[in-house]
Amino acid sequence: MRTITHCCGMLLLSLWMTGCASSGVKNPSGVPVTRLNPDEQGFVAGTGIESQDLVAVADKMARSILAIPQIAQAATPPVVVLDPVENKTRFPINKDIFLTRIRAQLNSRAQGRVIFLARDRMATLERERNLKREGAVTAATDPNVQEFKGADYFLTGTLEGLSTRTRAGTSDYILYTFQLIDARTSAIVWEDMAEVKKQGLEDAAYR
Repeated sequence: MRTITHCCGMLLLSLWMTGCASSGVKNPSGVPVTRLNPDEQGFVAGTGIESQDLVAVADKMARSILAIPQIAQAATPPVVVLDPVENKTRFPINKDIFLTRIRAQLNSRAQGRVIFLARDRMATLERERNLKREGAVTAATDPNVQEFKGADYFLTGTLEGLSTRTRAGTSDYILYTFQLIDARTSAIVWEDMAEVKKQGLEDAAYR
């Protein structure tokens, strides 16, 4: 009787372990995930704006900005504020990801030659400044409690596109332009562009 009970217990344990092993995320009947570099085009592709376009365009713009005299020859690092990109293409993408990547590239590689202001965090910054002025977190006489910096330049851009669609497929041309605008005079002190054209048999959904 003990032998039968022992065998039944081992059988139940084996079935339980098999069930646990088969409850993982791996799905033999599904398509496995493929890890790619952001600058690579994968098998899921369309004619619109994709990661490899973002990487190439942002890298080009960051290098171009660093080469202009207003940045390269500035006595003190210019202060830059990001102004939202205007998306005039048919693709409903996160347009400001371009400026985010350009800023990250410059902050990590420009060695302090450009200063960006966190204007998108103004509510938090103003709350902290007010707390300091009131002495709630530091003395009201703290010399670091001062007005926020003003911008020397605004960095912005525009995405524009031309689309053609026939029975043969879909064609999209996208023009990426970015400008550095003098905050005092409104002069465009720098502008650069990149352009991409793609054709495909099928359209794709972009989010």
